[in-house]
Amino acid sequence: MNRHLTVGLAAVAAVFASPASASDDPADLTLIEAAEAIATQKLSSSALVNALIAKTGDDPGNVFITFESEGALTAAAAADESIVSGDKVGPLHGVPIVVKDNIASAGLPTTGGTPALKSWIPAEDAPVLAKLREAGAILIGKTNLHELAFGITSNNAAFGAVANAYDPARFAGGSSGGTGAAIGARLAPAGLGTDTGGSVRIPAALNGVAGLRPTVGRYPAGGIIPISATRDTAGPLARTIADLALLDAVITGASDEVAPLDLGTVRLGVPSGLTENLSPETERLFKAALAELEKSGVTLVEVDISAELELAGKAGFPIALWEVKRDLAAFLEASGSGLTLEDVAAEVASPDVKFVFENLVLGDQAIPDEVYAAAVTDLRPLVQSGYAEVFAANGLDALVFPTTPLAAQAISGSDMTVSLNGEDVPTFQTFIRNTDPGSIAGIPGLSLPIGLTAAGLPVGLELDGPAFSDRHLLALGLAVEKALPKTQAPE
Repeated sequence: MNRHLTVGLAAVAAVFASPASASDDPADLTLIEAAEAIATQKLSSSALVNALIAKTGDDPGNVFITFESEGALTAAAAADESIVSGDKVGPLHGVPIVVKDNIASAGLPTTGGTPALKSWIPAEDAPVLAKLREAGAILIGKTNLHELAFGITSNNAAFGAVANAYDPARFAGGSSGGTGAAIGARLAPAGLGTDTGGSVRIPAALNGVAGLRPTVGRYPAGGIIPISATRDTAGPLARTIADLALLDAVITGASDEVAPLDLGTVRLGVPSGLTENLSPETERLFKAALAELEKSGVTLVEVDISAELELAGKAGFPIALWEVKRDLAAFLEASGSGLTLEDVAAEVASPDVKFVFENLVLGDQAIPDEVYAAAVTDLRPLVQSGYAEVFAANGLDALVFPTTPLAAQAISGSDMTVSLNGEDVPTFQTFIRNTDPGSIAGIPGLSLPIGLTAAGLPVGLELDGPAFSDRHLLALGLAVEKALPKTQAPE
C-alpha cells in the first residue's frame, strides 16, 4: 500500500478552540459542521486532519490505497493561515475529503484498484475533484475499491478486502467500498465514489451513510477510469443529506436552496419488484420506515414497474460489457499511462474481475455489436420512457425501496454467493437487484440509512426520482431523514 504518514509535530498544534459539536472528537463532525467550525475559528483544519490521521492509524480495514497525510497537513496549515489572515474562503475550506481511487488526482497514484495502474500518476485532477478543491476541500486519501469498479463487495485481491465500518469481518459493499467505509467509520466527513449500477448507493447503505447517484450527465465525467459512458457517473457520499446537497451544489454550480419538503404533499411509489424477497431484518426496517413516513403524511402508492425491470435486465450487462472495451481502451490511450486494455486485463488480480475481462470483455463470450446496439438504442430508451410514465401517471416524487435486499455479508466466502432466506444466490446480481434498474434509466438515486439490524448492521432506504430531479430528490431526502430515527454510529 502506498501510504504517506509523516506527521510533523509543528503541524499538530491546533490554533483554535475545540469544535462546536456534541462530541469532543473532531472526527465525528459532519461536512457542514466541520466547514462551519473551521470558518468560525472554533476548530483548525490542522486539528481536524490530525484527528483523522490518528483515527485511521495503520488502516487495518484496507480503506485507503494512498493515505496522503503529509500533503493534507500542508494544505491544512495553509487553510488555517487563510482563515487567520481573513482571506475569502470557499464553502469547503480546510475540510478533508476522500476520493475513490479511480478518480484522477494530480500528483498522486490513481490505481483503479488494479496492479497495472499502481504507478500511474495523473498530471491533473479529474474535473469533479477539481471542483471540490476549488471550494477549499483537502484530499486526505484515495480509497480502495472493487478492482476496476467491477463488483459490489470491494474484496480486492490486489490491495486487500475493505472492511465494513460496522463489522470488520463483513464487506463494505462496492465498488466504492473504501469511500463508504471511510465515512461510516469517521475517517472522513465526506467523499466521492462512482456508480455504474449501484456503486455509490450500495456502500452507502452497508456502511450507514448517505449517497447520491446523480442523473447521468450532471457531473463531469473526465478523468475517471471508466466502465460505461452510458451508465457511469461520479457521486458524493456523506453522513447527512445536507452534506450531499452541499457537495452537489459545489460540483454542479447549483444555486437553489434545498429545504426539506412538506411530507404531507409527498407521493412515493412502492414497486413490488424491488420490495419482495428481502432478508427478515431488511424487511422489518423497511416496513418500519414506511410506517413512519405514512405517519408523517406521505402518501404511498403501489406501482408496477415489472416491464421496466425486465427491459433493464436485458439491457444493462450488454451496455456495460461492450462499452468497457471501448471506453477503458480509449481512456488508457489518452491518459499517458502507456498501457493498453490488454495490458491492464493481463494483471487483474481479483478472480471475479479476471473472469469478466478474460471471457466477457476480451474473450469468446464478448457482447456482439448487434446485441449492444439493440440494448443501447432500443431497450434503454424504453426503460427511460417507462420510468418517466410511471412517475407522471402516479404523480410521484420518487420511488421508495430498500437499497439492497440484505445487509453486509461476511468477507470470507461471499465473492460468488450469499444466502438469502435459506437460498444460495449470486452475490453480485443480488446486491445490484434494486439499484441497477434506475442506473440503466440514468435517473437519480439517493440512499440514506434507516436503522440497524439485530446484528448491528446498517440498512439503507433508496429514493429514485425522475431524470434531472436531483435537487428535489435531495429536498425529499432531507425531510425523510428528519422523519426517521437517526442511525447509531459504529462503536
